[in-house]
Amino acid sequence: MNKYEIVLMFYPNVDEEKRVQTFDRLKKIIEDEGTLTNVDEWGMRKLAYEIEYNKEAFYYLLEVEAQPETVDEFSRIAKILDPVMRHMVVRVDK
Repeated sequence: MNKYEIVLMFYPNVDEEKRVQTFDRLKKIIEDEGTLTNVDEWGMRKLAYEIEYNKEAFYYLLEVEAQPETVDEFSRIAKILDPVMRHMVVRVDK
């Protein structure tokens, strides 16, 4: 299993219930075949530049241990979910 850091950015106009529901769905993908070692909720942050006329986003930082296939599935689902503005997955070296 490899270690990864994942940053999730949600649109600022998504209500909390929908954001938590979407986050739980994405979290379950990792937990089914990997380990979620840390979840850090950064909250609403200002963006360095506008994305689709938005000046801020709601951030989460996840530290996970998973197989590459699990992370690929996570990315695939994150791309098609409407509340997710952007996501980034980075493999952490040993």
